[in-house]
Amino acid sequence: MKSKPDIYHEKQSKQLCALHTLNNLFQKPDTFTKTLLDDLCIQLTPNSWINPHRSVFGLGNYDVNVVMAAIQLMDCEMVWWDKRRRITPQDVNNAIGLILNLPSPSRVGSLLFPFRTKHWLAIRQFDSIYYNLDSKLPAPESIGDIRQLIEHLTRHLNEEDCELFLVNSTKPCTLAVAELM
Repeated sequence: MKSKPDIYHEKQSKQLCALHTLNNLFQKPDTFTKTLLDDLCIQLTPNSWINPHRSVFGLGNYDVNVVMAAIQLMDCEMVWWDKRRRITPQDVNNAIGLILNLPSPSRVGSLLFPFRTKHWLAIRQFDSIYYNLDSKLPAPESIGDIRQLIEHLTRHLNEEDCELFLVNSTKPCTLAVAELM
């Protein structure tokens, strides 16, 4: 019987789901830090008193531009998925991982606000099984094989305001494959 893979899983803190998603995607703590993501915000919009790429309160809530810039630092690219297209196994097989950006209820503690925010989460494959690495989960959650992953993604993409991104290596194929092993 196969043992469960050792999966790094960072848990939710403040509004740092983008940070946790990146670290969970690349399977290493502190691959990215809040300081690094804040620096990327400043690089994206220098000389701005209020930065449009993160929360005004400095708690995180990073936008897609910051996530894309961070992924580029890892010699990868983040490709937006046109949800009008059907997802096939070939579409996801070459990806290092997937990122979903979903609507999420806004709350502070047990206080629920009447508006929604967006939440980032990573999905990765380990030993032919795909796992949801959502930082709001207590542990990584098995999605299943490629067929179950496509069903999972299709369900989410049918929701309003859900976006899917494929994360691909920009390194030559042999180097990218060698690093994943």
